Amino acid sequence: MKRINLLSGPRNISTALMYSFAQRKDTIVIDEPLYARYLLLTNADHPGREEIISNMETDGKNIINDIILGNYKCDILFIKQMSHHLIDLDESFLENVINVLLIRNPSQLISSLSQVLNNIEMRDTGIKKQYDLYKKLISLDHKPIVIDSGEILKDPECSLSILCEAIGIPFDKKMLRWNAGKRKEDGIWAKYWYENVHKSTSFEKQKTSSRNLPDEYTSLYDECMVYYNEMFSHSLKVN
Repeated sequence: MKRINLLSGPRNISTALMYSFAQRKDTIVIDEPLYARYLLLTNADHPGREEIISNMETDGKNIINDIILGNYKCDILFIKQMSHHLIDLDESFLENVINVLLIRNPSQLISSLSQVLNNIEMRDTGIKKQYDLYKKLISLDHKPIVIDSGEILKDPECSLSILCEAIGIPFDKKMLRWNAGKRKEDGIWAKYWYENVHKSTSFEKQKTSSRNLPDEYTSLYDECMVYYNEMFSHSLKVN
């Protein structure tokens, strides 16, 4: 079985990509298994915090052994994760999965995140953690696949074909469309975060993608760009 470990930042198309893989008959998808643990350890003030913590596993070892590396009756397991959820955790499991880093232009990411969170810090963007994981995996000779959401939105069929080839699985055209609305795999936080993706039926550029970066986050943007640019230079591209 191939275990695809998607390491995304927030306010990206990670949920749409999860929905895309969920269209495959050979695939089971899992939504952010480390989220409750992250909220518990960081005291991050996210919508639905207490409900999420009380309804999910928060022990790191159990999450890794029973969920991420658990037994499933499928050919492909797709695990959607936020990179910044991997804190104070034994990361050796990363060598037993196919890691895909889903990145997004920091200007778009921060602008979108500012609509949901206040006082955004580097931790909230996930970019520094993505970069650290990227460098760590390379040092372990376990180079991750990197893809930018802008490339997927530019040409979904071509970019997903390239991504599937890099993973080592055949592309399935069913990945290009899904039914609007909630999915059974959605995390219980979907009511706070998934409004746009629940309206979608395919990969679509959101109107918010052109929102201007708030002035107070200029320095954060500059710092994020250093990490983003290096990862982007090694990402899959649509010809």
